[in-house]
Amino acid sequence: MDGLEKHLRDALARKEPPAGFAAKAGAAARRPAGTGWRGWAVQGLAAALVLVVAGGLAYRRHEGEAAKEQVMQAMRITASRLNRIQARVREVRR
Repeated sequence: MDGLEKHLRDALARKEPPAGFAAKAGAAARRPAGTGWRGWAVQGLAAALVLVVAGGLAYRRHEGEAAKEQVMQAMRITASRLNRIQARVREVRR
């Protein structure tokens, strides 16, 4: 276990940060979140997701309206045929 303990002690020993580390860390802390190419990428993905969802909802609404129109057309045809049948039945009863 002496070798493992030594290895752990060396790995966990305090080390001086590289030169310029404080300046880089300070600049990163002052930079607003979501800037740079990653921020643009996240915003682009979010916009694409919104467009896909909105497009899907619009398509679903369109399909619903088309189905409604088909049902209404079927009802008009059925009503027309029933009216003809009723007129024919009235003629036969006379």
